[in-house]
Amino acid sequence: MPSRPCRPASFHPAARPLARALQEGRIDRREFLTRATGLGVGAAAAFALGGLPTPAPAQTAIAQGGTLRIQQNVKALRDPRSYDWSEMGNQTRGFLEYLVEYNADGTFRGLLLETWQVNEDATRYVLNLRPGITWNNGDRFTSADVAHNLARWCDSTAPRNGMASRFPGLIDPATGQLRDGAVGTPDDLTVTLQLSAPDITVIANMSDYPAALVHSSYDGGDPFMHGIGTGPFRPVSLEVGKSCVLERDPAHQWWGTEVFGGPYLDRIEFIDYGTDPSKWVEAARNGEIDLLYESVGDFIDIMDAIGWTRTRTESASTAVIRANARAEIDGATPYADAAVRRAMALAVDNEICLELGHAGRGTVAANDHVSPLHPAHADLGPAPYDPDQALADIRAAGLGDFEHTLVTLDDEWQRNTGDAVAAQLNDAGIPVRRVILPGAEFWDNWKEFPFSLTLWNHRPLGIQILNLAYRSDAAWNESGYANPAFDALLDQAMSLTDADARREVMRGIQTMMRDDGVIIQPYWRALYNHHNGTLVNAEKHPANEIHLYKIGFSA
Repeated sequence: MPSRPCRPASFHPAARPLARALQEGRIDRREFLTRATGLGVGAAAAFALGGLPTPAPAQTAIAQGGTLRIQQNVKALRDPRSYDWSEMGNQTRGFLEYLVEYNADGTFRGLLLETWQVNEDATRYVLNLRPGITWNNGDRFTSADVAHNLARWCDSTAPRNGMASRFPGLIDPATGQLRDGAVGTPDDLTVTLQLSAPDITVIANMSDYPAALVHSSYDGGDPFMHGIGTGPFRPVSLEVGKSCVLERDPAHQWWGTEVFGGPYLDRIEFIDYGTDPSKWVEAARNGEIDLLYESVGDFIDIMDAIGWTRTRTESASTAVIRANARAEIDGATPYADAAVRRAMALAVDNEICLELGHAGRGTVAANDHVSPLHPAHADLGPAPYDPDQALADIRAAGLGDFEHTLVTLDDEWQRNTGDAVAAQLNDAGIPVRRVILPGAEFWDNWKEFPFSLTLWNHRPLGIQILNLAYRSDAAWNESGYANPAFDALLDQAMSLTDADARREVMRGIQTMMRDDGVIIQPYWRALYNHHNGTLVNAEKHPANEIHLYKIGFSA
């Protein structure tokens, strides 16, 4: 497809039609903001273009200094491009920064990027860096650093590199590396991307937690040990399962102070109390922490009762119960048959899972892993529920006596959701036993279990999730699903900037997900956190990000 040049005008050609669609009620506020800012329209301009009121700045004064203590699982770190948990991103977010930041209102805004432009067919991107940024070792941050990171992200041969599947249009399929000519650096503050196929997800993927930028001297391993970044904090210590400490870097003049304000804190401590929320509550009562990473289940009300401040956000975070189509059990592959997977989904009432697993805090989902919050979501109606037909189909597949083993993490809401799924399958006559594992044992093997439940975080675009989790060769494909027709529809959806046209393709993708029984996906989670009432800008983020430079104590 020939590439049209990027336009120097303030608005991408698709922005004004998006604004009309918002005004005519064909898309909602969030979809408009996500799509418009993803195309390079600045957040303030997007609010004006859409006729939306500009958000008022916070009125609470923020004090300078202090130590913020955050309850969060503290995980072992490795090369950021292989991060597979949000907690990892939070542990390094204070010094390893991102080109783009995704905010709770659905907008994208530049961090290390000042602006960007996208051409009409989404095959060419121009990235404009902020001037005056330095690494904390004194080196200038330039376009060469961005090109270096893009090459790392596009290395399909690197172990556990989840970023490669996010940028297929930059990769040479013959070598599995960055394609010659895909990235240009015409000057120190400009990077050009020339994709081999249209891709509307580029900016969104640059905001995802494995997209932290590293210095050219980093050659893998624990980034805490390396320590070089562009952010305002520096790494101090990390003890897996116990604590992670960052401190304000007094020797580094952070670029963001003049742009965004902050940072306000002197020190951040992530403290690991395990996966039992009752221990989080005890720590809060004892004054050992200031902020919960997340409040869950019945403990939301308990945190309210002890007087902590609750925040809530709608999210596309979800629980996915999947059978691995490639899993071999006693020489057989019971989940390779789509009829078996479809039957298991047919035996589960998703509304019951929401009530028992997440105390009703969220919305019922439809087994297709595309949320109503996602641009171009197609409403297929509720997932079918027919336990009698499910049992008949399981028996017809010759698995009437086969005992399934459902594995979940031993925490509050995931354990409860797994129990609800297993109980319904057993009630339908499909034998299921439960295995509940501690965090380290589950996390080390999360992609390998034949039948298990996994937490999937919110991402701005539904197509991002589908590419990461269900494309045939995706690094995070835990379901073992491999369907060339599905992959082809993903390619088509990624190429469409028109929301209505993409929604029709998404309808086909979502329908294929359900027809092939890829997952049982019962609900979308509303997310909560609590803090002790002394914090400013500590609201829960839909993707579990903690933007440390924004948070401080009230003055």
